Amino acid sequence: MTSTTGTALLRTLAGVAAAGIAGVAYAGLVERNLFTLRRFEVPVLPSGAAPVRVLQVSDLHLMPDQRRKIEWVRELASLSPDFVVNSGDNLAHVDAVGPLLRAMEPLMDFPGAFVLGSNDRYAPIAKNPARYLTRHHARAPRVTRPDLPVDDLTAGMRDGGWLDLDNARTTVTVGPHRVELVGVDDPHIERDRYAAVSAPASPDVALTLGLVHAPYQRVLDAMTADGAGLILAGHTHGGQLALPFYGALVTNCDLDRGRAKGLSRWWPGAGGDAPTQPSDAAYLHVSAGLGTSPYAPVRFACRPEATLLTLVSR
Repeated sequence: MTSTTGTALLRTLAGVAAAGIAGVAYAGLVERNLFTLRRFEVPVLPSGAAPVRVLQVSDLHLMPDQRRKIEWVRELASLSPDFVVNSGDNLAHVDAVGPLLRAMEPLMDFPGAFVLGSNDRYAPIAKNPARYLTRHHARAPRVTRPDLPVDDLTAGMRDGGWLDLDNARTTVTVGPHRVELVGVDDPHIERDRYAAVSAPASPDVALTLGLVHAPYQRVLDAMTADGAGLILAGHTHGGQLALPFYGALVTNCDLDRGRAKGLSRWWPGAGGDAPTQPSDAAYLHVSAGLGTSPYAPVRFACRPEATLLTLVSR
């Protein structure tokens, strides 16, 4: 190797290393704090129905000292949604319930509902991040006794007037419409019991809306088979790390990468034996969420988000 070639190689390696360091710094110091509001219009209401707005917040993974995140979430109340959905994984610290309820307090002026995620019960732990790049990432973690104050969390949200949809089904009023809600506890830790609340979608409502933290196919298939027109989920963090023109690297469940965040369509068998989309396929919205594990505090090409969904007539 000539000295000129060696010098060029060293410069290339130095450039790659500098770019890597800059990328990590951006992901850890900048992008994970670039909270943004996504907006989607979803045609799921009967013909001629008045539109309504549903605000979804998810995956805050809140630490008590994250004041900027708390204040940003509080300001979402200025949107005056007709309904608020919290799709779980609110906590990342044993002392985060009080700060979390402070964040949600202005939103509780509006009717809402919630389901829990695994990180509402179990504190995050240090893991090898390379594990999420293997097929093992979709497996539920081994869990024992809850070590987060989940009862305080659920009591606080119920006291704020929100409905607990963990393995539950009910009907509410959203704007001028009656809407059927059905939800399950977190499938990622196998607490979902959809069979206990399964029923054909009510013909007397404007919409049947499903709510789940982790969008595992078994739950999506069951809800859409029953006639749910819209399902809201979180958990994936939109991949948390994404590549331009490629998207999310993983989803941390058995959902495909193409649906890791945003609005898509789902129908029974969409992930396997029924790949052709029927005309009446349900809508699926997966929130990329607002937080990260404290042991992996980075986001790249996947900004933290909340979502305002405007439901309109078909």
